[in-house]
Amino acid sequence: MTFASAPRTRKPAPRKIRTLIVDDSAMVRKILSIGLGQDPEIEVMGAAADARVAMQYLVKDRPDVITLDLEMPNMDGLTFLRGLMAKAPIPTVVISSQTQRSAQATVDALAAGAVDVIAKPKMELGGGLNDMMQSIADRVKVAAKAQVEQTPMAPAQVEMPRPSFSTAPTAAPTIAPDWLIAIGASTGGVQALTAVLQSLPADTPPIVIVQHMPEGFTGSFARRLDQTCAMQVREARDGDVLQTGHVLIAPGGLCHMRVQPKGDRLAVELVEGPEVCFSRPAVDVLFKSVARHAKGRVSSAILTGMGRDGAEGQLAIRLSGGRCVAQDEASCVVYGMPKAAYEFGAPEKLVPLSEIPSWLMASCPSAAAPAGQESYRV
Repeated sequence: MTFASAPRTRKPAPRKIRTLIVDDSAMVRKILSIGLGQDPEIEVMGAAADARVAMQYLVKDRPDVITLDLEMPNMDGLTFLRGLMAKAPIPTVVISSQTQRSAQATVDALAAGAVDVIAKPKMELGGGLNDMMQSIADRVKVAAKAQVEQTPMAPAQVEMPRPSFSTAPTAAPTIAPDWLIAIGASTGGVQALTAVLQSLPADTPPIVIVQHMPEGFTGSFARRLDQTCAMQVREARDGDVLQTGHVLIAPGGLCHMRVQPKGDRLAVELVEGPEVCFSRPAVDVLFKSVARHAKGRVSSAILTGMGRDGAEGQLAIRLSGGRCVAQDEASCVVYGMPKAAYEFGAPEKLVPLSEIPSWLMASCPSAAAPAGQESYRV
């Protein structure tokens, strides 16, 4: 007796990441459409010249990812993004030029819910453009997996004077004067860092941060944080001494940031070098220098982000005697860097973003130190 063979069934092809390009430049739309369309995992569903045309696309269909220019006629990209995130959030990657005006708008967009920022591709032929398009395609694919949440419509940001924070003494014990906090973040980090830093008091130990961001944007990010945080926040400069109540953010660009002794203190050093974990500045470079020179007197945190940067560095901090935590999956935009660190055995625990500030402060030991201690000392 013979039996008919069962028909072979083919697995359906994986669904492509449907992407909507929004940019007022016809050349940029063309470059992005061709470049993203060549990736077998991405489908370009449309290219809109402004936000109004983009909304017409959204009425008909919903993309998985939007790439968004911010400087456009009729309705600017930031206004469009805020409306989108308030009603029907879609992972959005900002494609921004590096002018000061664009950098500020880009940081506002990231704070409003955009998951990533990429420098606008230059109109040049050759391998440089091909490499850039590969990077953009990779970022689009990461963005498609991002957890974006609905956010209330916020008014346009205006420059405000620094708020007055109470400096009255409290009953809390004084934190040891030679303690340090180190933080690493990437995709989704603008919102995460804002939430963490705004919750910390003015007398928090010095904080050093690597946030993956293209050159030209970290200065605007630091200025934005400085307006709303009790601590002083700015982009780091080579030679800056670490001080209580001060936050130093590594500048995007060609340099890594690390700490090194400067007399009896620790200071920031900016050094050129190749990318580490596809990043420059890299969290690993900063964390490994902290592990080497802070002698275990450090609390570290790895927040939301793509990739593995920071995992090895945080493990080095833990092995040196430092304290280590990472953001949990549920509160991450992208659970890449914290997951890698956890798999390395680096963080002591995973905690929600809302608990990171209290964990950091609780991890700093108290000491009978005089009030007003200003500088981190070795």
